[in-house]
Amino acid sequence: MTYLVIGAGPAGLAALKSFKQAGLPVEAVERHAAIGGQWLYGAESSAVYASTHLISSKRTTAFADFPMPEDWPAYPGHAQVLQYLRDYADHFGLTPLIRFNTSLQALTRQDDGWRATFSDGGVKDYAGVVIANGHLTDPLLPQIPGQFSGRLMHAKDYKTADIFDGKTVLVVGMGNTGCDIVVDAIHRAGRVLWSVRGGNHFVPKFLAGKPADEGNHKPKRFILPKGLRAMLHEPLLRLLVGPPERFGLPRPRHRLYDRTPIVNSLVLQHLGQGDVELRKPIREFRGDAVVFSDGREDRVDLVLLATGYRITFPFLNDLRSLNWQGARAAPQLYLNIFPPQDNGLFVAGLLEGAGVGWAGRALQTDLIAAYLKAREKNPAAAEAFRRRIAAGCAQSTDERGEHGIFVDFLQYKRDLQAAIASLS
Repeated sequence: MTYLVIGAGPAGLAALKSFKQAGLPVEAVERHAAIGGQWLYGAESSAVYASTHLISSKRTTAFADFPMPEDWPAYPGHAQVLQYLRDYADHFGLTPLIRFNTSLQALTRQDDGWRATFSDGGVKDYAGVVIANGHLTDPLLPQIPGQFSGRLMHAKDYKTADIFDGKTVLVVGMGNTGCDIVVDAIHRAGRVLWSVRGGNHFVPKFLAGKPADEGNHKPKRFILPKGLRAMLHEPLLRLLVGPPERFGLPRPRHRLYDRTPIVNSLVLQHLGQGDVELRKPIREFRGDAVVFSDGREDRVDLVLLATGYRITFPFLNDLRSLNWQGARAAPQLYLNIFPPQDNGLFVAGLLEGAGVGWAGRALQTDLIAAYLKAREKNPAAAEAFRRRIAAGCAQSTDERGEHGIFVDFLQYKRDLQAAIASLS
């Protein structure tokens, strides 16, 4: 029987290539008319905005066996990224394996496999399913008391900066998206306020004229534990970029490699120039006024919530099949891929962590393919790996970020490579 891949973004394309090269029958379903996933600018599910660029450099982002063109900038924009993904799919012959303009409506357990019901009314059984639909689709909206009479929107719906023209704008959130939107707003709005809750570390895009992240990806025989790396690198960043608290931002309470850092030096420059005013978290809305936790009140025309996303799999009837229990923000999976049950469900691309890139996602899908092949040709290795899955799923994810899906990219890639080798 065939395997199904859900989604034709970077992780979905990686899964198609891994399965195709392993000789496993595979096909994908994509709800849009073209590949790209989040990078399909203008699509209903895309969170990409006009000014979006990679926050990791092209060399650390690209698939290992398909580099981005040398004449491209170090941090390509979304249009170039989309073209790259199209070229990747064409180069490896993946496009014919994708059924476009079709969404998955339901996925239910059927004997030893899974029954998929599609938006066109079709039904088909599969040996297994790789879920690669992404996790930047369902906006996380904070519950704020009161009513706001101006325009209230989530970053998911933000596309171009013309909506800020002449307005007093409040941006809420301090992730990379929030920082990008603050910079966009400064050039068009009459006044920009920025509400932040916790602190974060800031990393420059360039050092000595070269992408700052490339040095972390040079081959190394040994890697330092992330805690020790953080102790060494945090003082250097505070010297090069400056302590965030000098710009009025909260001091980060987490270590550098425990959460995705901010890769945006422009927002600090604008803070230093007084182009943006910092505010505390929102306490309540009162008509066109926003009241903050310190009692300060501002009249605002537009509130833009860059407050992240919920992880959802609306097509899956029983979330327990992915080891999703209680009020957890995400399923608890071994290597962010495998549930403890050997049920034919796998997840690709469900992770956070600067530096993983698409090469890391390809290692995920190579591992899935290697496991499926081992079940046929090396059952002892597959069974030993299943024991590792069960033990890994039982471990706590409390230290892996808000969603429990953050990974240390250096160690994570090595863990994936070691797992692949163990199944050969």
